Amino acid sequence: MTWRVVHVGFESDDLQIEGHDVWRQTWRGVDIDRVQLQHPAYPNQIHWYDVYEIGDAEKPVRFAAGELSNGVWGFYVPA
Repeated sequence: MTWRVVHVGFESDDLQIEGHDVWRQTWRGVDIDRVQLQHPAYPNQIHWYDVYEIGDAEKPVRFAAGELSNGVWGFYVPA
């Protein structure tokens, strides 16, 4: 699967993915392997990202998220 970066920012900021406030949703883990992707701001750094879904189970919104440093998160969505 190919991923594209959507955000790098602080925990509990105003990030929305497909109209969903990411930090106010319950993240459901997806039963697939973690992915290794670049740091959104520093492409020479590679990090592990877990894959989650939010929103309605009938039409979930999937994303990969990883804490890059204390309270700083990177987010990707399927491309």
